[in-house]
Amino acid sequence: MPAPYSYDLRQKVIDAIELDGMPKTEASQVFHVSRNTINLWLQRKAQTGDFLPKPNHRPGNNHKITDWHKFKAFAQEHGHKTSAQMAELWDDDISPDTISRALKKIGFTRKKTYGYQEGDEQQREEFIAQIEHMEPEGLVYLDEAGMNSQDSDYPYGYCQEGQRFDALKSGKRQGRVSYMAPWCHQQLLAPFTFEGCCNRTVFELWLEFILIPTLKPGQTP
Repeated sequence: MPAPYSYDLRQKVIDAIELDGMPKTEASQVFHVSRNTINLWLQRKAQTGDFLPKPNHRPGNNHKITDWHKFKAFAQEHGHKTSAQMAELWDDDISPDTISRALKKIGFTRKKTYGYQEGDEQQREEFIAQIEHMEPEGLVYLDEAGMNSQDSDYPYGYCQEGQRFDALKSGKRQGRVSYMAPWCHQQLLAPFTFEGCCNRTVFELWLEFILIPTLKPGQTP
């Protein structure tokens, strides 16, 4: 196990960020410490008041998790972190492998569903309340998606156990096909397919010359 960073280095990094206002990215480059490590030091300081390294136990010591209620609450709070990051935050000195085994024991598996940071839940609820009293025929839902040429290849294959399934794909950056379409009362309106990525110009041209002419009075996209 590599030796932990010295306390003096930790102090310099934290002071540069908190006292001098240095951005974390710049501090990471100046002191040759990863941003993830800096975040862990700051988090440990916020939780304990200091950023001392954890005690380095001798190799071979078996540090187990015994308080499973505590660990489950810990996993629910820090489920977005890696097992190595969770090991850094756990009270006792413990390995990422032990964290992984413990997560499996309590039934936690690796998964992540992304939303958008720009999303506003309050605006979403207000919007839902606004459209609840509108007639379905008057609501027009819009969506856009696309597919790169590489996406068309099925990424798996079947063969004898213990043997490789080899295949070839192009290493060149190729085109993208995008499409937009509105949905209104179980009906697809004015679908539009084009090469490349969607941008404001494409969307506004489609809206003005293709979608709006097909809408009926009172319909709201």
